Amino acid sequence: MRLPRTRPRSLAGQLFAMQVVLIAAVVAGCAVFAYVSGSAQAEETAARQVRVAALAVADSPSVREAIRTPDPSAVLQPYAERVREDTGIAFVTIMDTERVRWTHPDTSQIGDTFLGNTAKALRGQTFTETYTGTLGPSIRVVTPVRDEGRIVGLVSAGITVDRVSSQVREQLGALALAAGGALALGGIGTYVINARLRRHTHGMNAAELSRLHDYHQATLHAVREGLLMLDGRRQIALINDAGRELLGLEPDTEAVGRTVDELALPAPLTGALLASEARVDELHLTADRVIVVNTRPVVGGERRGTVVTLRDHTELQALTGELDSERGFTQALRSQAHEAANRLHTVVSLIELGRVEEAVDFATAELELAQVLTDRVVGAVEEPVLAALLLGKAAQANERGVELVLAEDSLIDDGALPPSLAQRDLVTILGNLIDNAVDAASEGPQGAEESAAAVPAPRAAGGPAGRARVTVTALADERELLLRVADTGAGIGPEAADEVFRRGWSTHGAGRGLGLALVRQAAHRNGGTVELDAGPDGGARFTVRLPLADRTARPAAGARETEVTA
Repeated sequence: MRLPRTRPRSLAGQLFAMQVVLIAAVVAGCAVFAYVSGSAQAEETAARQVRVAALAVADSPSVREAIRTPDPSAVLQPYAERVREDTGIAFVTIMDTERVRWTHPDTSQIGDTFLGNTAKALRGQTFTETYTGTLGPSIRVVTPVRDEGRIVGLVSAGITVDRVSSQVREQLGALALAAGGALALGGIGTYVINARLRRHTHGMNAAELSRLHDYHQATLHAVREGLLMLDGRRQIALINDAGRELLGLEPDTEAVGRTVDELALPAPLTGALLASEARVDELHLTADRVIVVNTRPVVGGERRGTVVTLRDHTELQALTGELDSERGFTQALRSQAHEAANRLHTVVSLIELGRVEEAVDFATAELELAQVLTDRVVGAVEEPVLAALLLGKAAQANERGVELVLAEDSLIDDGALPPSLAQRDLVTILGNLIDNAVDAASEGPQGAEESAAAVPAPRAAGGPAGRARVTVTALADERELLLRVADTGAGIGPEAADEVFRRGWSTHGAGRGLGLALVRQAAHRNGGTVELDAGPDGGARFTVRLPLADRTARPAAGARETEVTA
């Protein structure tokens, strides 16, 4: 039977065990050091104590007088015992220069020879030694007794090693108690810290955390959506590769640690990233992209930051625009089919009435009107995508009662546009400008184009009156491509000119106000500019210039993307 694998101890548990062992080792080391130093200090203290006692006895005048008497022991024995008892040492032995004892705690030892070394003392030195005598191992001091410069006796004071050891053992008990307390406090503190660590690591061990980090890094760089995390101070804590690309950051730009304000993003996008409330599927434009922004604040008693996801909506938006154009083409074709049926019925009716010449004239006139625009567009614009777009938009405009006119100076030769100039961007620019112009022209001089607060511009003197009209100019030379769209609408006043390119600036209902923003973005993406001024027919005139000589040229960072002339 296969035994189940045991799960390794969590990181917090491993750290707890390591810290407990470390604390125990530190406390044990400190205890050993304290014991050794305490023993040495106890021996030093004992040696100093007996040295003071021995010197005091040797310098006492009464000791010198007693030595001169015929029976020194009679006087010195009671004196030595009083000193021993008062100082708490083990013995005070006074002897003659021949090492014969005059005093001893054991009176039976009086008169016997002193056990120990006396050579240094006989030479006038005071020294300390550890020696085993009649009372056992002891720490003793031997010093000479001088009388008028002569050494007349010796004094030895000592304390037994057992007494010193007993003092050290008493200190060791207090030391062990202190060490145990330190170990207990260290263990409790370590447990509290590791319990907090266990909560933060969710009980995972080191291998699991390492694997989680590897998965996190792999997922972060593999996901195609942009991911951005802001901390409580609105600084970037994390950003993946897709997020850098969508925000237009260079690969070598250090973004982590910077605030969102330092990224030079469009103001609406910066406001969305810094908002304290959640944002859901908001559409924003950068210099080159249309992105969908979702934000979610991270809260836990206080604001801890924001998680931001970014999705590239550029391709989808372009496809949506193309779908709208195709839908418009379909509606125009349906309307034209209906009108063609009406005209055919009219021609048939005229023939049935016997008015053949009138039927031929009516049918020929309708064909000539349609063919004139087709010939004009095909002859001036040899770029098939633009030609098809103009013909389709002309049909749409006609259905709304607006005449679409191609300017006389329009000319785009076949092959004049380089392959690096995306046809999708051309459709985006020209298609949105024509749609906005048709809207403005169909509303008339009292309408508004893209603005509720638009102030009508003065109509040019001598401007044509009558049917609403949109005039398109498409001209390409060796240096640049010029696309210009003018209408007969109400125009845009100077105070509103700066706002027309802002995303969401529209009065035509939800989901509008994106066309001119996409025009500016597409022009900027191709290194071009957009100009707005008053047209010759009194309405607005938009002029887009795209460089063709140097397709790698792009505006400098921070340069003004749109040139507006009121």
